[in-house]
Amino acid sequence: MRQIAEFVAVLACGLFAGASVYISLVEHPARMACGVEIAAAEFPPTHRRASIMQATLAAAGLISSIAVWLVGATFWWLVGGVVLGAVIPFTLIVILPTNKQLLSPTLDRPSPLTGQLLARWGRLHAVRSLLSGLALLLFLYLLTFAKSH
Repeated sequence: MRQIAEFVAVLACGLFAGASVYISLVEHPARMACGVEIAAAEFPPTHRRASIMQATLAAAGLISSIAVWLVGATFWWLVGGVVLGAVIPFTLIVILPTNKQLLSPTLDRPSPLTGQLLARWGRLHAVRSLLSGLALLLFLYLLTFAKSH
């Protein structure tokens, strides 16, 4: 049971971190390089798909890391899960207002405000990349160096 939960926690965290870093370093900068109007048009369909995937991965990573801790692993598994899981309230509280503005059908796509919203979204999303990357590094450390039998 513990090995399965560890595997799920690391896999979910790794997939989340990889997707998040890809969005921050590749997709969003490429989107912005196309101009504000095109970036604003591309944002809604990408956001819909990514949000479902990333919410599922963050929740799976958090739940499985809690399971690892509950079956006797070190407290650090719980810490890693909480760091990964922190992306959920961060998204709902901090990023969601910007998302709502960018997804609004009344958004004036070529406006300077749209460019500011997209730039803010990119900075906020980078926090998700950082949190998930830290959680992944902690999980990998725990698997590699802190294995208790």
